[in-house]
Amino acid sequence: MNRNANNQRIIETDAFPFDFLSRLAARESWRKEVHRPIYHIHKWWATRLGSVFRGILLGAMLPEGSDFATEFYETREFSPLTVFDPFMGSGTTVGEAHKLGLIALGRDINPVAVASVQTALGPMDRVALEMAFEKLSQDVGERIRQLYQSKDFAGHACDVLYFFWVMEVPCVFCKRPVDLFPSWTIAANAYPKRKPEVQILCASCGEIFPGKQSQNSATCHSCGFTFNPKQGTAKGAKATCSACHRTFTILDAVGLLDARPGFRLYGKLVLTRDGRKEYLRATPEDHEAYEVCTVRLRDESGKGHIVLPALTLENGYNTRQAMSYKFTSWRDFFNDRQLLAFCWLHRAISNIPDAPVRLALRTLMSGTLEFNNLFASYKGEGTGAVRHMFAHHILKPERTPIEANVWGTPKSSGSFSNLFRRRLLRAIEYRRQPTEVNGTHGNGRLCAPAFTGRVEHAWPVEGRFSERAIYLSCGDSAKSGLRDHSIDLVVTDPPFFDNVHYSELADFFYAWQQLPLDADNRDRVTTRSSAEVQDIDARRFGRKLKGVLQECERILKDSGLLVFTYHHSREDGWKALAEAILGAGFVVVNSHPVKSEMSVAAPKAQAKEPIQLDIILVCRKKSSLPEPAPSTETTLETARKKMDRLHSAGFTLSRNDQKIVLFGQLLTTLRSLNETGCFAQAENKFKPVVYPKVATTPQGAFEF
Repeated sequence: MNRNANNQRIIETDAFPFDFLSRLAARESWRKEVHRPIYHIHKWWATRLGSVFRGILLGAMLPEGSDFATEFYETREFSPLTVFDPFMGSGTTVGEAHKLGLIALGRDINPVAVASVQTALGPMDRVALEMAFEKLSQDVGERIRQLYQSKDFAGHACDVLYFFWVMEVPCVFCKRPVDLFPSWTIAANAYPKRKPEVQILCASCGEIFPGKQSQNSATCHSCGFTFNPKQGTAKGAKATCSACHRTFTILDAVGLLDARPGFRLYGKLVLTRDGRKEYLRATPEDHEAYEVCTVRLRDESGKGHIVLPALTLENGYNTRQAMSYKFTSWRDFFNDRQLLAFCWLHRAISNIPDAPVRLALRTLMSGTLEFNNLFASYKGEGTGAVRHMFAHHILKPERTPIEANVWGTPKSSGSFSNLFRRRLLRAIEYRRQPTEVNGTHGNGRLCAPAFTGRVEHAWPVEGRFSERAIYLSCGDSAKSGLRDHSIDLVVTDPPFFDNVHYSELADFFYAWQQLPLDADNRDRVTTRSSAEVQDIDARRFGRKLKGVLQECERILKDSGLLVFTYHHSREDGWKALAEAILGAGFVVVNSHPVKSEMSVAAPKAQAKEPIQLDIILVCRKKSSLPEPAPSTETTLETARKKMDRLHSAGFTLSRNDQKIVLFGQLLTTLRSLNETGCFAQAENKFKPVVYPKVATTPQGAFEF
C-alpha cells in the first residue's frame, strides 16, 4: 500500500464515490436489520451501515482509477492484509472486512459489545439452534406462555399479546394514588390518516371502547361518562389528582415514596381463538394471576432456584432521570411477571450443554430485554407494537408502559420466539449467503463467500495471523497489545463527543449477562470504565481519543491508512477531534461526506437542523506526508463541490450537514495544533446554501 503520485488509494482522492455509497446507504438505512441482520442480533448504539464500511474498506485498498461501482459487487480476497477496529461496537468493520477476505481484528472496551459480536461472527449451527429452541419451547416456553393466559370478551381462554400498565404516585396533598395518564387514548394506528380508529379508556369506570383520532369528546359505552380523551391526568412534569383536583409536581410525589413508583394493571390486548385482537379492561382474574407471579418470584428466589439481577444504577447523564424516579437497581426496570419469565429463561438456557448454542441463545435473551421492561411503550397497530426502551438516549421512565408476552405468539412483537426467527435465523442465513444492497430493486447481490463462523481464541500479540481470521478482544484500545507496524488499515467509527455514554446504557444488559447460576459468586461490576472514549467535556474526550489514535499510529504500518467516520454540530467537538488526530501523529489527507444512519431516528427527528451525514476522514502518518497542505480557498471550493454532488444524488442538506462537510474538509488543511482555531473562524463566516428539495428520494430505484 505504498503512496505516490500514481499509486494513491481511491479513498485518498476526490474521485471516491461517496455519492454512490450514500444512495446505497439511504436504502439500507430504512431496513438495516434486514439488509445486514448480522449486526443486529443484539442492541448496540450507533450501529453503522455495512454498505458504507464495505465502501470504505474497498476505497482504502483499490487504486485510483478503479471502477468502484463494479468492484463493489465483486467477490474479493484481500488476505493477508490486516484491518483493526479499536471501537468495534456492533462489529460492522470486522464483518465487512471478513467478507472481503481480510484478516479482521476488533477490540472494544465494553463487554456487552464484544459478547454480541462474538455471537454474531462465531459458530452458529442452525440445526442445533432450532433443536435447542424447540426444546426450550416445549419446556420453559410453555411455562412462560401460561403466564400470559387470560379470557377474551366471550369468556374463552386466550393468549395475551400485551398487558397495559400505568404509573401511580401519591397525591402530594391528599395522598390518594394518582394514575399518570398523559391522555385517555391508549392505542392508535401507526398510520392515523389511513386508519383513524383509536382505543379509549374511560376516565371514570375504566372500560375500554373504540373511538376516533380527532374527537375531543367521548362517552363511555358502559357508564355513560362524557370526557375529553385527549386530556389525561399528567402533562409534562405535573399531574392533577382526580380526587382533590389539585395539581402537583410529579417528582415531589415520587419524593414521598421509599422506592420507585408502583404500576397499576388496567388493560390488555388478547388474541382470540379465531385470530382476532380484542382490547379489554383488566379483570380481577388478571390481577390475581399477576399476584401469583409475585408470590412465585419471591418464593423461588428465596430458595435459590432462580437468580435475580443485583447490579445497581450509577449516576450519569443517561441514568439520572431514571434514578430521579428512584429506579436504583436494574431489577427495578421489570415487573414481577417479567422477572419471573426471564429468570426461568435464563436458567433454562444456562443448562444447555452445547457452548455455542448456549452463547447464541443467551445473547438473544439479552436482546429481548429491551422490548420487555417497564420503560417499553405501545407504538400501536400497523407496525411493530412495542417501542423499545432505547427510543431515547436517556432512560426516560415510561408512565404508561406495555408488558409484552415474553415468549410470544405469531402476532407478538419483541418476544423471544419472534426475535429467534427475525434476528438469529435471519443472521444465520445472511452468514451463509452474504449480500449487498442493490440500488435498482433493493434485493441483495451475492458477492462474498460464506462466513467461516470461527473466531480465534487467542489475541495475536505476537503478530502472527491466520488467513481470513477474526480476532476479538475486550479492553482499552489505547493499550492494544499488538506489535509495532503490524496492521495495514485502521478503520473505525469512534464514539462521538456527546452526552451518550454507551456503558451507562449497556449496564441494563450486563446486569443479566453476568449472572451465573450460583448467586454467591456473582461479580457485581459495571461496564463503565474511566478509559471509555466518551465524555461531555471536549478536552477530556480529545485526550482519550488521542490515546487510542496514538496506539493506532504505533501498530499501523508506515504505508497504512487510518479511516474513520465522525460528525458533530459543535465547533468544540471538531477542535477536540483535530487535536487528537494531530497530537497522535496523523494528518487528514481527505474528507468525504456520506449518508449515515436512519434519518427518522428519534434524536434526528427532534433536531431543528438534523445531521443526516457522517464525514469519512482519511488519515496518514504525518511522517509520510512531505507535501504541503491544500489552501483554505481550495478547501472551501472542494467542500461546496462535494455538497453539490450529494444534492445531485438526491439529498437535501441541512445547515448542520453543510457545516460538517466544511469542517471535515478544513481538517485536510491542518498540519499543527496551533491551526485548530480555524473551525471557530469558519463557523462565524459560514453561510449555508438553501438547496431546493429534491423531487425524488434516494430510496427510489436507481441504476448502476
